[in-house]
Amino acid sequence: MQIQELGIAVLWTFLYGYLIVASIDFGAGFFAFYSKYTKRDQKINRLIQRYLSPTWEVTNVFFVFFFVGIVGFFPDTAYYYGTALLVPASVVLILLAIRGSFYAFANYGSKESTFYVFLYGATGLLIPAAMSTVLTVSQGGFINETESGVFFDGLKLFTNFYSWTVVILAIVSVLYISAMFLLFYADKARDVEAVGLVRKWALFWSVPTILASGLVFFGLKSQAAWHYESILAGNWWWFAASFVFFIIAVSFVYLKRNYGIAFLMVMGQFFMAWFGYGYTHLPYILYPYIDINGSVVNESMAIALVIVFILGLLLLVPALYLLLRLFLFDNDYVRGTRSSGKA
Repeated sequence: MQIQELGIAVLWTFLYGYLIVASIDFGAGFFAFYSKYTKRDQKINRLIQRYLSPTWEVTNVFFVFFFVGIVGFFPDTAYYYGTALLVPASVVLILLAIRGSFYAFANYGSKESTFYVFLYGATGLLIPAAMSTVLTVSQGGFINETESGVFFDGLKLFTNFYSWTVVILAIVSVLYISAMFLLFYADKARDVEAVGLVRKWALFWSVPTILASGLVFFGLKSQAAWHYESILAGNWWWFAASFVFFIIAVSFVYLKRNYGIAFLMVMGQFFMAWFGYGYTHLPYILYPYIDINGSVVNESMAIALVIVFILGLLLLVPALYLLLRLFLFDNDYVRGTRSSGKA
């Protein structure tokens, strides 16, 4: 494995971690608002709060590592994506600021506010929708380079069928991943009412998730034939394995058993789909302008970055495990008999 391949593999792993952790967080915020709006918050919101309280401040650590790393390893990404992502990146930053602020207001303020919870829930869907545009742009056709510079066709992106299928998949995947985790969490808390409610959410959102995945694959054929052909050229098994994990996960939920294993299957489902997508996308980071072989930094810098980010990953994973062990998976905390405290 060459240094640029190792580098992109490490960065893709960080982004996978963000995909899972952020999806749980974003979806939980939406479900908190939805349950409050439908007058069922007494069944689930205390459970959601017990999850969010110790984790909401650390969710974006994975994303920060990836963002710094991708620019460090492949400096051309700043030049090309800087123009294309100026608007969506600004929107994401604003939404993240709103989300963090109103989470604090909603939970640490002197009185509860449905409006604060609404903003927290809405941003949980808008942020992944905005972020997903990066995946669409990376397929090519939206950025053109001329002698005058780099030009981004925002109107084409906004009216593109494939772009909207990716946005839809991002939103429903967030809700599906979050519902599956909350189901496992409610079961661990032995909260029968919450289990019954969240199980319905998990089964419901599993259907649009798999349908949206099919739409994305269908749209990919017309948007990026090179990527579509790469998948069919012996790499389809990544996505077949992802579908098998999906069937196993949903089957466990339908049979009302092994919710912990079901969530592990969900992680396996998205692991195979995520890394299959990334592998078949190589060598391009942005088609046809940025490929990992021609855009990587010099070898000494690349080696230093790989070492630093591997060490960062080795530090981050145990830290998250400790957080999970002390709070999220502590029996007393999960069942609400011990508080995490408020920052």
